Amino acid sequence: MIRNIVLDMGNVLLDFNPDFVMDTYCSTDEEKDIIRRELFDGPEWALGDKGEIKDKDRFDLVKVRVPEKYHDALKNCADNWDICMVPLPGAREFCEKVKSMGYRIFVLSNASDLFYVYFPKFLPLDFFDGVFVSSDYLMLKPDIEIYKTFLTKYGLDAGECLFIDDRKDNVAGAGKAGMNTFRFTGDYEEIIRQL
Repeated sequence: MIRNIVLDMGNVLLDFNPDFVMDTYCSTDEEKDIIRRELFDGPEWALGDKGEIKDKDRFDLVKVRVPEKYHDALKNCADNWDICMVPLPGAREFCEKVKSMGYRIFVLSNASDLFYVYFPKFLPLDFFDGVFVSSDYLMLKPDIEIYKTFLTKYGLDAGECLFIDDRKDNVAGAGKAGMNTFRFTGDYEEIIRQL
């Protein structure tokens, strides 16, 4: 029996959309291509989510691979990337509905230290029964250890958890840890029907 709803954050609750950030701060397609490759798809992004670097350090690490003429745009993207982290339509209502149905609700997200700045604008941390951020534990989804550590921290039975994520690899990792899973494609009503 499902008792606990475990939610990813990016593209399940909040809209992680690097294109929006680059459209805001970049002037040319070349600039966008370079900044996407080196900042958003570069190794430092995962290092931030894993807690091995801080958000504030990312620009200095990435700029060595970016032409100097793009440094202003890169700095703006690196320092303000969270402008895209707005609630997906229906996300807040979904969380409130699930809670009103009697389920415990948790967040399990790959996220850097900036999570604690932008996420509480969505819902207060204490709205949730637990919030588990990868950078605090130096591990990342879909490594099975992050799911096991999450379950142990909150004393949860994997079989009583429904894990919801937009990424196939993260869903598969949760399944290996014994959790029930749902791959999110934008339909909160489908999750409610599953419950």
